[in-house]
Amino acid sequence: MPVPLPDHRSDIDACRALIRGGSRTFFAASFLLPRRVREPAYALYAFCRQADDAIDVEADPRRALAALYDRLDRAYDDCPLNVPVDRAFADTVRRFQIPLALPLALLEGFSWDTAGRRYATLSEVIGYAARVAGSVGAMMALLMGRRDADALARATDLGIAMQLTNIARDVGEDARAGRLYLPLDWLDEAGLDPEAFLARPVFSPGLADVVESLLRVADGLYERAESGIARLPSDCRPGILAARLLYAEIGRVVADQGFDSISGRAVVSPGLKLRKLCGVLPAMFALEPAVSRPPLLEARFLVDAVPAFEEALVSHDGARRGFGQRIHWLIDLFERLERRDRLAR
Repeated sequence: MPVPLPDHRSDIDACRALIRGGSRTFFAASFLLPRRVREPAYALYAFCRQADDAIDVEADPRRALAALYDRLDRAYDDCPLNVPVDRAFADTVRRFQIPLALPLALLEGFSWDTAGRRYATLSEVIGYAARVAGSVGAMMALLMGRRDADALARATDLGIAMQLTNIARDVGEDARAGRLYLPLDWLDEAGLDPEAFLARPVFSPGLADVVESLLRVADGLYERAESGIARLPSDCRPGILAARLLYAEIGRVVADQGFDSISGRAVVSPGLKLRKLCGVLPAMFALEPAVSRPPLLEARFLVDAVPAFEEALVSHDGARRGFGQRIHWLIDLFERLERRDRLAR
């Protein structure tokens, strides 16, 4: 039986408070989004933030991951846990018809974290970034009413660029936690042994080259994403462009530190954030015209998930059914069971 959502305002306020403390860059950019997008975005980011924290903080990450799958199932069954974030998230995925495949991809990326997965090539790193951040970009596009392949492809570009920036910024922090997201073949070319580096994370010129190369890839994706920003509704462009500029600035701070993300964590100061936000309007006029480009191969499954979901919402006689009837559920169920089987193995 669906859980009632009697106090939507209170639930959104709780999500907003969580984002304010845990995702400050997005929180700053969110002020430039229209309320119709900003509030469901708080719900979306709050659920993702809590999921990420559960994997990082809980003593048993695999048990935490299983609990997240259960929370996701309940949200899509209209029976969310009776807590603000889950109620708001369930309301958001229902109202904006977000395919289950997108948040499932996020949890798949987290399952790779719990398994301590390493990434042999840049393509594998991008595959991870597509899951934990490209999926969120695709969901944000849906909140803004864009469901076409071009808009979704550029949204995944932006999410992946942001995650690559995070990886470059957090090399030292991740290494001290026993995690490594840099391409192993790049480390090999730089003369760095992964196990020795994890045992004693120290900065070196070779590591600086790897971090610089990763940020260069991120910059290319930020540029690709601008074409998608130009396709967004006009009242949504400032907020997403602000997020793009603020995240790219993290990379600039890393570069200013000599690409040393071991000795300290790059932080964009409040004053610099404010200057970047003031530069959003001029940057709006410099956006490149909308150009169609295919999605990255590693993110294509995210883009394809939306038309597959919509086809499943159409009955045999061509009439569109409501979300509550869950015609798509069989497709999502098989995908969910397959992913759970992988997790169990």
